[in-house]
Amino acid sequence: MGAKRKAAEQRNDAPVRPEKKVKQAEGKADKIKVKLVFDPKPDWHAAELPALEQKEVKTVPPQHTLDDLHSYATTLLAAENAAYNASHLSGSSSHKFLSTIMASGTLEDKVSALTLLVQESPLHTMKAFENLVGLAKKKSRNQALMAVAALKDLLGQGVVLPSDRKLRAFAKQPALLAALQGKGTKWTSGEPLPGGIEKKHMIFWAYEDWLKRTYFELLQILENWCNDEIEYSRSRAITYVWELLKDKPEQEENLLRLLVNKLGDTDGKIASRASYLLLQLENTHPAMRLTVTNSIESDCLFRPGQSLHAKYYAIITLNQTILSRKEEAVANRLLDIYFSLFVQLLKPGDKTAVPAKPRPNGKVQGGGGKAGKMAAKKQKAEARVDEAEDQLREKMMAQVLTGVNRAFPFADTNDPAFEKQMDTIFRVAHSANFNTAIQALMLLQQISSTKHYGAERFYRTLYESLLDPRLFASSKQVMYLNLLYKSIKADLNAKRVQAFVKRLLQVVTMHEPPFVCGVLYLISELEGTFPSIRSMMTEAEVEDEDEEERFVDAPEEGADVVQQQTSTNGAAAGHNQGYDPRKRDPEHAHADRSCLWELLPFLQHFHPSVSLFAESLLLAQPMPPKPDPSKHTLMHFLDRFVYRNAKSKPAGSHGASIMQPMAGSNAADLLVKPGEGAAKAGVPVNSEAFWQKKVEDVAADEVFFHSYFNQSGGKKRTKVPEKKQKRKAGDDEDEGSDEEGEEEIWQAIAQSRPDVEGPDEDDDLSMGDLESVYSASDDEEGSEPGLDLGGGDDDEEGAAGAMDVDEMDGLPELDSDDDALLGSDEDMPFDLDEEAEAEPEKPVSASQKKRKERKKLKALPVFASAEDYAKLLADEPDDM
Repeated sequence: MGAKRKAAEQRNDAPVRPEKKVKQAEGKADKIKVKLVFDPKPDWHAAELPALEQKEVKTVPPQHTLDDLHSYATTLLAAENAAYNASHLSGSSSHKFLSTIMASGTLEDKVSALTLLVQESPLHTMKAFENLVGLAKKKSRNQALMAVAALKDLLGQGVVLPSDRKLRAFAKQPALLAALQGKGTKWTSGEPLPGGIEKKHMIFWAYEDWLKRTYFELLQILENWCNDEIEYSRSRAITYVWELLKDKPEQEENLLRLLVNKLGDTDGKIASRASYLLLQLENTHPAMRLTVTNSIESDCLFRPGQSLHAKYYAIITLNQTILSRKEEAVANRLLDIYFSLFVQLLKPGDKTAVPAKPRPNGKVQGGGGKAGKMAAKKQKAEARVDEAEDQLREKMMAQVLTGVNRAFPFADTNDPAFEKQMDTIFRVAHSANFNTAIQALMLLQQISSTKHYGAERFYRTLYESLLDPRLFASSKQVMYLNLLYKSIKADLNAKRVQAFVKRLLQVVTMHEPPFVCGVLYLISELEGTFPSIRSMMTEAEVEDEDEEERFVDAPEEGADVVQQQTSTNGAAAGHNQGYDPRKRDPEHAHADRSCLWELLPFLQHFHPSVSLFAESLLLAQPMPPKPDPSKHTLMHFLDRFVYRNAKSKPAGSHGASIMQPMAGSNAADLLVKPGEGAAKAGVPVNSEAFWQKKVEDVAADEVFFHSYFNQSGGKKRTKVPEKKQKRKAGDDEDEGSDEEGEEEIWQAIAQSRPDVEGPDEDDDLSMGDLESVYSASDDEEGSEPGLDLGGGDDDEEGAAGAMDVDEMDGLPELDSDDDALLGSDEDMPFDLDEEAEAEPEKPVSASQKKRKERKKLKALPVFASAEDYAKLLADEPDDM
C-alpha cells in the first residue's frame, strides 16, 4: 500500500510541460463554448444560405420522407438552441441579470426580460418565445394583454417576421421539394442529406415552420380576446390585430377576417372602431382596397344570418372608401355590391302573423277573446322592434345611396346592365324617408347629366318632390337647394324651368326664412341663365291667342242644361291653355303664360332678409351676399341676444367624412353652404363700434339690434354727459319738467301696486330705498359716496338740505379715500338737519320729499364709532 501511495505522489509531483497546460486550457474552453451553426442575429431570415441546385418540381415527394426530414431538422434546431443556452446565455453577466429578473422580478419585468432575449436571436431563444405565448394564455386580463402587446411589438414592428414575404411550412419549401426530385426521393435517417442540403438549411426551414405554427397560435389567442365580454379587452385586441395586419403580410387573410367580423359587434364603439381601422388600413396599403371590399362582402354583408347592425357598419365602411381614377375595378365592384343591397332592402318584410295551431277539441287557445295584459305588452314590444328595424333599413338605404353617389364618377357605367338599375333608384326616390329620397334624386341627377338617360323622368320626379310636405321639417334643405340649383341650371327646356320657379314661389310661403332666402337667391342665379324668368315679372300674362269672337248655340228646348254647360266649359278650357299647377309634367304646366304674382307677398315679409331678397329680385337690383342658412334661424337670433360671438377662426372647407377630405372642384356647383357666413362675421352687436354704425351700413337682419342698442345702451352711455351740461347751464325749466314727469310715473306705479309706498306714506326708509340710493349714487359721476355736493337736476335753490359753494368752506378737507365723513355722528362738522330746520318751510312735492329722504340717508355714516359699538355690546342682556 505504501509503495502504491508513494508512486501516486511521485506521479502528482512530477513536473508538467507548458505545452501540455495550453492544450488542457484549450480543451476546457472548447467544452464551455461550442461553435454554432447559425450566427446569433435578430433578423434570422436575412441569413445567407448555401446555394442549392435549381430544379423544376415535377412530382411531390412521399409524405413519410418529408416527415422524417422534418423530425431530423427539429432535432438539429433543438441542439442549436441548447448549444446557444450553454455557451452564450450562461457566461454573460447581462444574461445572468436577465435570468435573475425572470426568476424574482415583477410580471412587467419578466415580460421585458423575455422580450430582450428574443430580440437578440429569435432562432436560438425559442424557449423565451414560448414563455411569452404562455403568459398570453393566462386568464388574468392584465397579464395576458401585456404579453400580447409584447408579442405584437416583436412580430409587427420588430424584425422577427420578414416584411416582404409570408412564412412557409417545412413541407412547402421550394428548395426542399427541388432537392427531393429524381433519385433523392427516398431518404432515411442516418443517410447523407439529398440534393446538397446542409444542416443550416434544415435548421432554417425547421424554425420557419415552428414560427408559422406559433404565430397561428397567437392569432387564436387574439380571437379569444376579440370576443371577450369586457369592452377594453376587445378594443385592445382589435387594435393589435390591425397593427399586425398593417406591418406584416403573414396570416393577413385570418387577421382581416378577425377585423371584419368585429363590424358586427354588439357594442357600437367596437364596431365603429373596427370600421375606422379598416379605413386606415386602406389608406396605408391602397392595393388592399379590393381585398378589403371582397372580405367585407363575403364575411359580413352577404353572410347568412348576419344582423342588420353588422350590415349597417359594413355599408358605412364601404361608402367611405377613397377612390381614384386608376381604381376603376374597385368602383365597379362597389356598385355591384350596392345594387345587390338595393334588391335586399327593397324587399317587403314578411311580417304576417303565424296562425295559432288549433287545439284537439277544435277550440282556439285562450277562447279567442281579447288579449290579456301580457299578450298586449308582448305585441307592443314586437311593434317597437319592427319600428326600429324599419328605421335601420331606412338608414342603410341612405348609406347605400351615399356610396353609389361617391362610386359612380369613378366607375365604368357603359355596361347596359347598369341602366336596368335605374328603376330601382327611382323606387328609392319615392321611399318613405324624404332625406333618403333627396340622395336618390342627387344620384339620378348625376346619371342624367352624364349619360343623358332618364332625364324626363328625373325632372318629373323632382317637380313632384316640391309639393312633399316633409320638405318643411327636413334636415337636408341645403342639400335640396343645391340639388335644385344643379338640376335646373343644367336643364335645356326654358318652359320647364319657368314651371319650377313658379312652383318654388308657391311652396316657400309655408317655409322658414332660411329656406325662403335660399330659394329667392336661387331664382336670382337662374335669372342670368334663363332671361325668360325676368319676363315673368315684367310682362303681362298671355291671354287667349284666338281673339276672334266665338259663337255658341243656345241650348235647345228640353235639352239638359247642365250637360250643355259642361261641354261649353270643356271646349273653352281646351282652347285657353293657361297655367295649370296640377300637371305632373312641368313642361305641360304652361307656366310661361303666367306671371310671378307669388313674389309680391314676400315684399311685406316679417323677416327683413326675406323682404330685402324679394325686393332686389323684383326690382332687378344687386342681390345681397349669398345667404347663409345658419344665420337666419331663430337660434342664431337668440344667440346674439346672449352675446355669443362667432368663432374667431372659420371652419375649414372639409367634408364630413374621410371620403371628402377637402372641398374639391365640385364646390363651385354648390348654391349655399352652411357656416359660410361665419368667416364674414362683423363686429359683435353689443359693442361700441356696432352702435356707431350708420343704419345704411348695417345688414338687414341686424337693423333691429342696431336700433335696440341705440335706444337702450345709447341712453345709458349719454346720461351722465347730459346731466353735466344741465348743471352747467342751470336749466330750471327742464328740471321742473323732469320732476313733473317723475311725479306722474310715481303716481302711476303707486296706483297700480298698492304695496308700493305712496306720497302720503311715512318717511321710514326700507331696504329697497337703501339699494336704490346706493345704485343711484354709483351711477352719478362727480359725487362722493355718502355726500351729495349739489347741482344737477336733483336740487333747487333754497331746497331743504341744499348747500351753497360758500358754505362748503367750513368743511374739512376730504381725503382721497373719503374717510372724513365715514366716522360717527360726533365727528360730523355740523348737522345738516339743523340747518334744514332753520330754513323756512316751503311746500314740497312728493319727488322732492323722496330726494330729501335719500340725502338724509347719504349723510348717515356707514360705520359706528368704537365707543358706540362697545356701549351696544354692554347693553345686551346676558342670557342672549
